[in-house]
This record gives sequence, C-alpha cells and structure tokens, in this order.
Amino acid sequence: MAFLDLNSVNTYYGRSHILFDVSLSIEKGEVVSLLGRNGAGKSTTFRSIIGLNPPQSGEVVFKGERISGMRAFRICRKGIGFVPEDRRCFPDLTVLENLEVAIRREKEVASPWTVERIYALFPRLQEREKNLGSQLSGGEQQMLTIARTLMTNPEVLLLDEPSEGLAPLVVALLAEMILKIRKEGVTVLLAEQNLHFCAKVSDRGYVIDKGSVKYEGPMSDLLINEEVKEKYLAV
Repeated sequence: MAFLDLNSVNTYYGRSHILFDVSLSIEKGEVVSLLGRNGAGKSTTFRSIIGLNPPQSGEVVFKGERISGMRAFRICRKGIGFVPEDRRCFPDLTVLENLEVAIRREKEVASPWTVERIYALFPRLQEREKNLGSQLSGGEQQMLTIARTLMTNPEVLLLDEPSEGLAPLVVALLAEMILKIRKEGVTVLLAEQNLHFCAKVSDRGYVIDKGSVKYEGPMSDLLINEEVKEKYLAV
C-alpha cells in the first residue's frame, strides 16, 4: 500500500458523473503530477481527496487509513494540505499575519514549520513581510498560499494548477521551491496542464481526460510519448 491511494474513485456533482474509477498511487517522498486539459477532472480529483466533494464510490486511503467520507478539516488534520488554484491568501492581512493565522499548535511534529523556515525557503516573502495580501503580485500570492499551507505541517501537499497565469521566470522559481519542499520531507501531488513544468519537478505522471486516467508512468516516458501528448495534452 502506498502513502496515498485512490482506489476506483467515482465522484459526482449532483447527478453529473465527473470521475470514473480514478485510481492513483503516491509514495512517500515523491512528486507526482496529474496532467490534463481544463475540465479533465484534475481539480475534482483533488476535491475528492480533501473531502470537499467526497467520492460516491471507491476510496481514498492515506497512510493505510480510509479517509474518504471524513470532513475536510479532519482530512487536513491528518496531514494533507491543499493549495487551490485561485490562491485565496487573505487580502487584508499582511504576509506575516497570513502565515501566523495558519500555525497549528495542537499538532505534535518533529520539525514543525516556522515563519523562519518559511522565509528561508521563500526569501521574497520575508522582503514583503509587512505588505498586505492584496498588494502582492500573482507569483507572490502563490508563494504565500503555499507557505501558509506548509505552516499546517502537512505530510502531503496538493497543488492545484500552481503555474497557471504566472510569468516564465516565476514558474521556474516555483519549480525550484517545489524541489526544496520535497527535500524537507513533504510529498507533493500537482494538478497541472504545463507538461514542461511538471517534467522539471515530478518523478511520475498521470494523464486524466474526461474523468478517467488514460496514462501513468515515469515523467521521462511521458515526455517522449507523442501519442499521449497529442491526444490528451494538446502538446
């Protein structure tokens, strides 16, 4: 059994069937990408994991424990952090306040994330410490949202479309940060459309289309699989 497993997950929005028998497996310490076009089912997969749209059938298993059916806040407390695609930093709080509001004092961990550790990983946030969330650029807001989620001490980090709308230089910086987060012992699952970004940071990739997994394998194999790229990723 892997660190995080999805086993034949079927998820609906009302009567609309969105995910069809989706199965994923992520090992501890990996960076794994879930790739697909807009509307392919990536975000719904994340919402199924975190409990915002629980699967109607199938299961999500984290560290050997079935978590599907649990409330979202309980799943977060188990050690899964979620960074949504719309970045949701608090616009009327400073960078420091955004970080402090996420501190989890009740959770005992060996090496908890602190503001100092965050600033070492994201020096730009330290420079902008006293700025409000609304005063940050898109890239800075993305950094802050990831940093705030790390303050909850997750073991798995779900990043939904982290590179969307960011300038190429910021995307390259984000790739470096994801690799540093991995070195800190955090397992990462990305939902992305940007294959080349994923190739820089991921061990393995899954391709999803119309709510079904169409491909899984090492990122190195996906990069040279022209049929899969053309059919499902429009690359």
